[in-house]
Amino acid sequence: MVQTQHADRIAAVRRFNRFYTQRIGVLQEGFAASAFSLAQARVLYEIAHRAKPTASEIGAELDLDAGYLSRILGGFARQGLIARERSRADRRQILLTLTARGRAAFAPLERHSHGEVGRMLGGLASADQERLVGAMGTVERLLQPASAPSPGYLLRPHRAGDMGWIVGRHGALYAQEYGWDEHLEAVVADIVAAFLRNYDAARERCWMAERDGETLGSVLLVKDSPRVARLRLLLVEPHARGLGIGARLVGECITFAHAAGYDKITLWTHSVLVSARRLYRAAGFRLTRKWTHAEFGKKLASETWELDLKRAAK
Repeated sequence: MVQTQHADRIAAVRRFNRFYTQRIGVLQEGFAASAFSLAQARVLYEIAHRAKPTASEIGAELDLDAGYLSRILGGFARQGLIARERSRADRRQILLTLTARGRAAFAPLERHSHGEVGRMLGGLASADQERLVGAMGTVERLLQPASAPSPGYLLRPHRAGDMGWIVGRHGALYAQEYGWDEHLEAVVADIVAAFLRNYDAARERCWMAERDGETLGSVLLVKDSPRVARLRLLLVEPHARGLGIGARLVGECITFAHAAGYDKITLWTHSVLVSARRLYRAAGFRLTRKWTHAEFGKKLASETWELDLKRAAK
């Protein structure tokens, strides 16, 4: 009897595997009708959505043979899709990032996957969507090896209450760290109110960084014009800095902007925000304009930075 039940369960799992792999289209020769195999697309995804991972981290996450992964990465390097740099903390480790060309190549894969899943969920009622996502979470938790390290944080879309957090934390942190007054909080409140009122899910996005239920950071990408996106309200909590969250949030904005068809990303920052400016420069943004104001109770040097997505992809 026990053997029969076990065999039935094996058959049920295999049946589900066949159903789901067919449903999401992974049996096609090229992933998302591209020149990339599924394995190559998954490697690109991990590089795009991690803060400078190593090859060993990607191999462990995807359970790929080291030689096979090395050949994939070598091909990406020859195509100019990835950049490699030696880790300052451990000179034996090579850190991987997508180049501008790599982000442009990955963008249609991301757009396709996002659209396919959106269409699949769109055919279900909201309650059934929650049931499906909950069931998937249960599968993931049950099959996750006990020895697997828990991620340092996760990124998720915004939900009710997040915009209030963004307003409050900007007001509190900038007052504490830079002495800015309450006018900043008013400006942030206007930005998030406009985001919620005019939200265009196809061309705008908010990412919230979270760990064990605690919010650690946020960023918005909003439509400035049909061809230009604006990166807004990048913030990382002080105790979470150093985890790569800021670079990851900026990278998500760039990847999404490519996928959404924008030509350029622009942003407004200030010269005193040294860490943020360092992230923007590393991501390929260029300083294009400077001016001064005292809108937040102090004389400040404001800056506009821009990333030309079309030029960067060449």
